[in-house]
Amino acid sequence: MPARFFEPMECLPVAKIPEGGNWTYEIKLDGYRLEAVKNNGRLTLYSRRGNDLTKRFHYITEALKSLPDESVIDGELVALDEQGRPSFDLLQIFKSAASHITFYAFDILVHRGENVMQRPLSERRAILVRAVHPSDHIGLSQVSEKTAAQMLRFVRTHGLEGIVAKRANSIYQPGKRTGYWTKTRINMAQEFVIGGYIPSHLGVDSIVVGFYKGKDLYYAARVRAGFVPATRRAAFEAIKHLKTPKCPFVNLPEKEPGRWGQGFTAEKMKEAVWTRPEAAAQIEFLEWTDANHLRHTKFVSLRDDKDPDRVVRETRHCDGAIRAARRKGLPAQHLRGDRRLSHCPGITGLHAGGFDLGTVACNCPCHKNPESEVPQ
Repeated sequence: MPARFFEPMECLPVAKIPEGGNWTYEIKLDGYRLEAVKNNGRLTLYSRRGNDLTKRFHYITEALKSLPDESVIDGELVALDEQGRPSFDLLQIFKSAASHITFYAFDILVHRGENVMQRPLSERRAILVRAVHPSDHIGLSQVSEKTAAQMLRFVRTHGLEGIVAKRANSIYQPGKRTGYWTKTRINMAQEFVIGGYIPSHLGVDSIVVGFYKGKDLYYAARVRAGFVPATRRAAFEAIKHLKTPKCPFVNLPEKEPGRWGQGFTAEKMKEAVWTRPEAAAQIEFLEWTDANHLRHTKFVSLRDDKDPDRVVRETRHCDGAIRAARRKGLPAQHLRGDRRLSHCPGITGLHAGGFDLGTVACNCPCHKNPESEVPQ
């Protein structure tokens, strides 16, 4: 079979991770789906929709030059930040972030002209390992032998996006979303200070939240998802008496709305009703952006048990170790490690990269609790 583009097989979103001996687990990577096709000695990179991305990511093309001819592999293009975690924001500036970008292969559809899509996933993975040679820009998505519960704890502990579960005996079905592959997104969560809201006929349409740095309150996000009519009314009743004419956030207004709309411009601020920062809410979210904004937020509940004055941006495990490493003058590659996502996301590279764990102090639970070790 000549190598060509195939519409990618899709994952079915599920709320609960499937369990059982025939399920395998991988970390869900927050990036671009990418298919690499080598036909007649020429390698082409295709997006999920079949757009040619070969020139845009020419360094990935070059790194895959050893892929056997007449072969097709499926994977995810990911940008890793200095702590080794996927960063969708970093991927948007791909021209300047090339050194951070890696293609993680997770399946093979055609190998040396042979259609292998009808073979079980476990066999395809074995073929993939022989066909793809990891390098600075190329990796293999790691398959974990841990249970669903262990994977869930690991992903939550390290602030990763979620979990992909696949049946080991599944065939590759282009363009299909059958449930043999599933994905579960695991959000981060913490409490935030409510500093305002966008009104609606039900009370609030969205709330404006932030966190403290010292004595200053910084805007983080407008949160609309997660509300139902009852909670919109409840939130309004809880904060309506806190109305104030002055915006409490020191970093507003912002000049630009931003790529994903997290920015709060002067024009958008005209819609807001400001409140004294005396109430807090629990918010789930996918990740922090480089601008200290939240992506994919969801309202969970009001938090009358929390003192708003004590709400700060919570950091993940090992952030202190990263700062200590920087103070010691360790180069960036020490912090990014070997890019295989098979090391501690906090110290990145000090596990699998072969660096001395004693060079920086780390209180990450993966160094104390075997249950929290990074899945291999």
